[in-house]
Amino acid sequence: NCTQAIEFGLAGFTKDPATQITLFLLFLLTYLVTILGNLGMIALIRASPLLHSPMYYFLSNLAFVNLCTSTIITPRMLLGILLGKNGMSYAGCMAQVFTIGLFLITECFLLATMAYDRYVAVCHPLLYPLVMSPERCSRLVAGSYLLGLANGVGQTLGMSSLSFCSSSTINLFFCDISLLISLSTSDTTLSLIILRTASCLLGVPTILVVLVSYVAIILTILSISPAQGKHKAFSTCASHLTTVSAFYGALIFMYLVPRSDSSRGVDKWAAVLYTVVTPMLNPLIYSLRNQDVKEAWKRLRKI
Repeated sequence: NCTQAIEFGLAGFTKDPATQITLFLLFLLTYLVTILGNLGMIALIRASPLLHSPMYYFLSNLAFVNLCTSTIITPRMLLGILLGKNGMSYAGCMAQVFTIGLFLITECFLLATMAYDRYVAVCHPLLYPLVMSPERCSRLVAGSYLLGLANGVGQTLGMSSLSFCSSSTINLFFCDISLLISLSTSDTTLSLIILRTASCLLGVPTILVVLVSYVAIILTILSISPAQGKHKAFSTCASHLTTVSAFYGALIFMYLVPRSDSSRGVDKWAAVLYTVVTPMLNPLIYSLRNQDVKEAWKRLRKI
C-alpha cells in the first residue's frame, strides 16, 4: 500500500526553537556574505581592466556558480526554519536535483580549469598566452557548463523513474539525489549507476587535475623562488587548497563513500560545507589574498 508522493518532507537540523533561531541568524549572515562577496567579485572583474585575464575570467564564472548554488538552497532552508514549513513539492524537488547536479559539476570543472591555468602560468609562463588564449578559455568555461548540464539532466532522468511513498522524508535540508535514491520504493539500479558513473567520470578526474596541478606548482616554486617568494606562494596555495579540499572532501563523503544509517547525521554538515560554506569562502579567499584584486579595488575607489 504505497501512494506516490506529491510532496517530500525535509528534516532540517533540529526542532529546538532556540537552536533554530541561532541557525537561522548564522545561515542568514552566511548567505548575505555569499551574495555580497560573489556579486562584488563579478562586478569588480567586469569593471577593472587590470582583471581582464584568463584567471579572473574563470574566477568570475566560479563566483556566478557559487551564487547560483547558494541561492538554490539557502533561501528555502531559511524559510523552512523561519516558518516551520519543511515540505517541498515533487516538482520542486526535481528542480533542485537538476540545478544542484548542474552547478556542482560545473564548479568541479571550473576549479580544475583554474588549477590548470595556475599550473601553466607558474610552470610554463612563456607558453601561457598561447595555451590560455581567449578562445580556449571560452571553450573551457562552455565545456564546464555543458558537462554540468549533462549531469543535471542525467540525474533528473534517473530520479524521474523512481517511486516514493507519500510519507517520504529526506533527512537533509534540500533534495539530495543520493538520499532520494535510498528512500525510493522501486528499483534504484539505474539511478545508482547514473550517480556513481557521473561521480567517477566527472568528479574524480577534476580532483586529479587539481592535485597534479598544485603538486607541479609547489615543486616549481621550491626550485626557482627565493625564500620570501616561497612563503608568499605557499601561503596563497594553502588558502586555495583549503577551500578546494573542503569542497571536494564533502562531495566525496556524500556521493562516493558508503555510509551506514548511524552516520547519516553527518550528511547535513557535509552538505553545509559544499552548499553554504565554500560559496561564501571562495570570493573571500581569492580576493583577500590576491594583490591584483586589492589594487583593482583601490583604483576603482579613486575614480
